[in-house]
Amino acid sequence: MSDSPARHLNLEGASNFRDLGGYPGRGGRAVRWRQIFRSNHLGHLTEADIEVLRGLGVRSAFDFRGTEERVAALCGVAGIAVHSLPVEPTVVAALRAKRDSGTTLSSADALEVMRDSYRNYVRQSTPSFRALFGHLLEDRAPLVIHCTAGKDRTGFACALILHALGVPDDLISEDYLLTNRFYRRDPSASNDLPEEVKQVLASVQASFLAAAFETISADYGDLESYFSEGLHVGASERAELQSRYLES
Repeated sequence: MSDSPARHLNLEGASNFRDLGGYPGRGGRAVRWRQIFRSNHLGHLTEADIEVLRGLGVRSAFDFRGTEERVAALCGVAGIAVHSLPVEPTVVAALRAKRDSGTTLSSADALEVMRDSYRNYVRQSTPSFRALFGHLLEDRAPLVIHCTAGKDRTGFACALILHALGVPDDLISEDYLLTNRFYRRDPSASNDLPEEVKQVLASVQASFLAAAFETISADYGDLESYFSEGLHVGASERAELQSRYLES
């Protein structure tokens, strides 16, 4: 709709800062605009960017970065409470470990490590995503969800949120893939990795997200069971989320 707010906010010091609002959810009710945002890390925000976040009323940030990642780019914006929900190891760390074991890294290696990382979001890091939903049920919006690049850990989390709100699968996939349009690669990041590997790391592919949801099916039977057993988000919690984050 032409009168809808902008989905992407072009911040100078952050990449891929997007609003999850506007998508049709359960019962045809749209996801509320200006409540849940996603981004890469917030450690390089400019003063102008900070003013944008203040204007949006953002008061909580949920950070999936690990310890070393956070130290490299600390987020300290007055008025925004930062909640650490670490998901490790990073894809870069896994690739470096593979390289150090004697493998000459290629794009195929990067693709498989990416898919493995998404599988491990389910098998190893579900407690961090469960904690995120606990916060969402406390209604801390407007809020922003991020990691370092804001595309993989953040992308999986946002896909789960949209699923919980009843957004159709095809729109969830479209939203996930918008990263390929709005993500700006940090030219100084991962300089020790081959260029073809860095190109994979700077993108998202449908097969990455599919690897996570295939793992959910394999380990939990179906998505509903993952929500209830893994994330502790049963029918009543989903109804509460929909009440908070969908238009009435």
